[in-house]
Amino acid sequence: MSESQPRPSVLFVCVHNAGRSQMAAAFLTHHGQGRIEVRSAGSAPADSVNPAVVEAMNEIGIDISAQTPKVLTTAAVQASDVVITMGCGDACPVFPGKQYLDWTLDDPADQGVEAVRPIRDEIERRIASLLVELLPGR
Repeated sequence: MSESQPRPSVLFVCVHNAGRSQMAAAFLTHHGQGRIEVRSAGSAPADSVNPAVVEAMNEIGIDISAQTPKVLTTAAVQASDVVITMGCGDACPVFPGKQYLDWTLDDPADQGVEAVRPIRDEIERRIASLLVELLPGR
């Protein structure tokens, strides 16, 4: 990708934007090192990020305690090249020309940190594969 090409943009969507999508956005931001524009949102956002999710991410050195759940907007979908849903069903608007992926992952809502760790680790594995696809040869 040359300097004149825009960075790829990815939107992660789950219902509450308090767990899975927050972890995915944090991993892609961390591992993408500024090479990818990252957004996350929820179809019915919670009041705050799941504390067990914050703790699980802190365990591996990624602080998401300042993040807040955001509402899914049509504009966020339109501004993204790749939209990755995580259990939001039909709530995500579909536009031509976008790449849509659906990641089936357990919901960390109402779970302790022990249950969140394997979800976190699976999300990180998927982010590593996504990075190879979005940034080939880097």
